[in-house]
Parts: sequence; C-alpha cells; structure tokens
Amino acid sequence: MTNEELFEKLKYIQNAKCETTTLEIKSANKGCPTRLYDTLSSFSNQDDGGIIVFGVDEDDDFKEVGVYDAQDLQKKVSDQCLQMEPVVRPLITVVEKDGKSFVSAEIPSADITDRPVFYQGKGRLKGSYIRVGDHDEPMTEYEVYSYEAYRKKYQDDIRIIKRASFDSLDKVALTDYVNSLKFNKPNLSNLSDEMIYDLMSIKRGDEITLASVLNFCPYPQAFFPQLCIIATVVPGIEVGELGIEGERFLDNMRIEGSIPEMVDGAMKFLIKNMKTKTVVDPSTGKRDDRYEFPLIALREAVINALVHRDYSIHTEGMPVQIIMFSDRIEIKNPGGIYGRIRVDQLGKVQPDTRNPVIATELELMKVTENRYSGIPTIIKAMRESGLMPPEFLDSRGSFIVKFYKKEASTAVKASEDNANTIVEFCRTPRSRHEIAEFLGLESVSYVVSNYVIPLIEKGEIAMTIPEKPSSSKQKYYAVDNSRDRSNI
Repeated sequence: MTNEELFEKLKYIQNAKCETTTLEIKSANKGCPTRLYDTLSSFSNQDDGGIIVFGVDEDDDFKEVGVYDAQDLQKKVSDQCLQMEPVVRPLITVVEKDGKSFVSAEIPSADITDRPVFYQGKGRLKGSYIRVGDHDEPMTEYEVYSYEAYRKKYQDDIRIIKRASFDSLDKVALTDYVNSLKFNKPNLSNLSDEMIYDLMSIKRGDEITLASVLNFCPYPQAFFPQLCIIATVVPGIEVGELGIEGERFLDNMRIEGSIPEMVDGAMKFLIKNMKTKTVVDPSTGKRDDRYEFPLIALREAVINALVHRDYSIHTEGMPVQIIMFSDRIEIKNPGGIYGRIRVDQLGKVQPDTRNPVIATELELMKVTENRYSGIPTIIKAMRESGLMPPEFLDSRGSFIVKFYKKEASTAVKASEDNANTIVEFCRTPRSRHEIAEFLGLESVSYVVSNYVIPLIEKGEIAMTIPEKPSSSKQKYYAVDNSRDRSNI
C-alpha cells in the first residue's frame, strides 16, 4: 500500500465509520493490541486477504488518535505474525497526519494448499478463524477439515461403509452399470466382475464404498438417514413466515432413495408446487405447458447438489435442502465450492471434482453428462426463459443456488435504479465487497457480473487497476471522478 492509498483508506474510514470483510480497525494509541491472531488468520484464509489499520479508535466514533510508537508497533505486529502457521508476511505502511502516526498492515491471502492459517498457540483446530462480515469467528471443525481434504485429496465418496454388504446392493442396477462400463472397452471386458468391482471402487477388498451405497442400494437412508433431500414450500419470502391459517409450510417432503431416485423425486416435488400456464399456438392449436422455472435448470441444480455435496463424516447429518419461497427457489447442499475455483468462475473454468467416482457412475447411468456443463446450462435456461440470472452463493461450508421468479424485463428498472446508486456510491472509490454490502447482497460475484461489469462497459464507472481486473486491491470509481484518480 502506498502512502497515498493509506491516506485514502483513512478518509474512507471517516466517511463509512465501519469495518468490512477486508478492513479491521485498531486504535493502538496506548500500545500494540495483544490479540491480532484471529484477524491475521481470518484475512489469510480468504481470497481477498485484508488490511489492518492502526491509529483509529472505533469506540470513540472512529476518532483518529494515532499510534503510540510506529516503530515499536511494527516490530510487535511482525512478532505476532511469526506465531502463525504458516508464518504471515504483512506489508507495513506508515504515514504521518496532523502530527500523528498511522500504520497499516496488509495481510496477503494464503494459497489454498496452505490454509487454514492458524495461531500456533491454540493449534489448527482452535486457532483457525474465518471472516464473517466485520467479525472474526472460529472455524468449525468441518471448515478446518475441508481444507485438509482438498490438500490431501481425500475421496470421501469411496470411503468404506462397514455396515453395508454386497447383498444390500441392487444387483440389476449394478449389472446394468457394469455392462455399461464394458461397452466398447475390450480390455475391461476381459476382466472378471469381481476385479471390475475393485478397480472401479464399487468395493474395496470385501467392503462396500459409499458411492455404491448411494447409487446402487435400494435404500441408502438405512445407513445414513440424513443423506436425503428435505423439500419444503413456505408461504412467504423467508423461513418462519406464516400462512393465512398460521401454517409454517404449504408442503413438506422428505425425498429418499438412491441418487437417481432422489433426482426424480425432487423434480416431482418442484413440478407439483410450481404454477404452470398453458399457451396455445394459434396456427397449430398445439398446447404448451410452461412452468414458472425452466425444468432443465432446476434439474441441473438438484444433480449438482447431490453430486458435488460433501460426503465426509462431518456432514452425514446434513441433508440437501430445497426451499420454495413465494418469490424464489433455493437449493442448498452441504459443502462449499471445492478447490481453487471461485463463485465468479463457475461455468467458465473446469473445477476440481470432490466426488469423482459418484460423478462417473452417474454419467454411465445417464443421470448426468459429467462435462462441467451444469452451471452454463442453468444460466442459459434462465436467460432463455426471460428470468433473472441465478444467484450462486458459497457460504461457510454450504453452496446455494437461488432462482428468482422475477422476469428479467421487470428487473431492468430495479437494476437501473441500483446502477444509479452505485455510481453515486463510487464517487469515492469502492471495492467489490463494499459495493455488495452497500446493495445488501451476499454474493459479490453476482454484484460484479450483474452491476459492476455492465457499468464499466457503459463507461459510467472504471477500475483503479485496469491492467489487473481481478486484483484483490481493485476498486471502482465514477468516471466523472477521473480527474481525482491520482489521489486514489
């Protein structure tokens, strides 16, 4: 951070008077804060990193009090960074303003293979933190595990299920699958079925894998009651709203069976609870029933939730959820985005696969294509139906897809209103997170793709670092402020 950028950050703090997901404020006018490790950990564990600004007293209306001793503060902050695992390497900046010293420490994002970054004094499980809004919260045991699972390439979909036996599998479905495996594969066809079971992870030795239970067992919920889908219809726009007669749910169903059966059951539930309109072609007289949402988009979202959910022991008690609100549908699965891919890259780059065996089995069973086409299909189907783009959220160990009933044409006016307020908001340069918080939206990628990028294309706002569009330090400013860009 340059001196000019730190001055601009101090100005922003006085205007906003708040902390953010990437900004922490400490007074440090009487000494160095003794507990920085929670913020050092949380900033290191998020893609955008973060900045700690010392010399502003949040408890005194964000008064600029300055730091007690800039040189000693730098040393003590660096000492705390050395107590992190892996060690945090902050970038320190010091400026003088009105006879007072102010210090910033930029905390870089750690590579995903180095996460979670944690405080050595408390250990990995208790010393790992995550940023939630403007607070640092301890990571859950599952959040810590999820990083380890990616780093060590655990395959939870082929972990052994000791309670299951070969006799608990549907032999007809299994035979059909093996025949599909052998088709046009002469080398594989020459092997015995027993060897194929072992090679393709249907069995490991004499024991059955989770993937086999989920795809070939008539009733997997006998082993894992919560590996199902809980589908509900609520009367309002949030859970807890009551209907006319005080009812909490208009419909409520537990969808069980193998993964293919749960996909079919989910689609029947969605169709049952969606409105349809009948359109008759005047030239042919042919009747066409149109649903509120494109079925192909909903089906892809359900499949993605079941195929890419987390199947570790940490999430055995968490079902996939389908919630139909009066204005939208949400499909939520345990397990956030797996690997390096970000929400804004979904459908654009090939992701890592959390459950490769389950995905391969369902491909041969013709349930899914397994060609990473699900997200593009969802987006395309919603656009062709004239509806708002779907919203994708990666939120603390879960992934959510939101489908809105609002038509794209109806949303244009709201989008234009938001666009005007964004331009005004960006009279002072703002980050992606700041714009999302200003609009009250959770998904930063949704805000960038649906608001920020269109405004850039129209020339109404611009990037402070145009040569690095994806930079974590990127900000956006109203174009008529271009004369002030040298001060950003």
